[in-house]
Amino acid sequence: MQPSRRAEYAEATRQAIIAASRELFVTKGYVKTTVNEIARTARVAPATVYAVGGGKQDLLRTVIQDGPASPAFEPLRTGIVAATDPGEVLRLVVRASRDAFAAWADLMRVVTDTAPHEPAAAESLRVARQVQRDCLATAARRLESLGALRLGVDEATDVLYYYLGNSSFFTLTGDNGWTLDDAERWLLGALHKTLL
Repeated sequence: MQPSRRAEYAEATRQAIIAASRELFVTKGYVKTTVNEIARTARVAPATVYAVGGGKQDLLRTVIQDGPASPAFEPLRTGIVAATDPGEVLRLVVRASRDAFAAWADLMRVVTDTAPHEPAAAESLRVARQVQRDCLATAARRLESLGALRLGVDEATDVLYYYLGNSSFFTLTGDNGWTLDDAERWLLGALHKTLL
């Protein structure tokens, strides 16, 4: 059954509000962004932002849940579980981490910088990190099931998170000036040596 025109309009409005929120959070920062600016950018009334998005704190959570914490990681989990070569498991998880960082680094930098001062940002950051850790734990369990892991699953998950968390990519690409290709290649090699 096809969604009604009203349902399609409501979803388009929701997506416009989320896109406007992300854009403004990244360009102005979370604290300096106002609901009125989100409404103006999304071309809706401020009351619509509150009705659809629930206000600035809820919008930040929604932006994170629709992005770095979204079900978009499900195909990766499926690919990891299906992989029969330990090297392929690592290639999949490193590439997915790189792609997620490329798509969401601008927002995650804002959320990371805002989290110490704003409970909504801290909660959103916690959710995003937990989703990533869960995915990395899937990779660690798969490596263990293939008999390829030198460490226990929990320790391997910690190591994967250490190497593939946003902070590593921020350091390698921002502080060190590496390209994402260079970072991906180095991270894959380092994880091979550490885990397999």
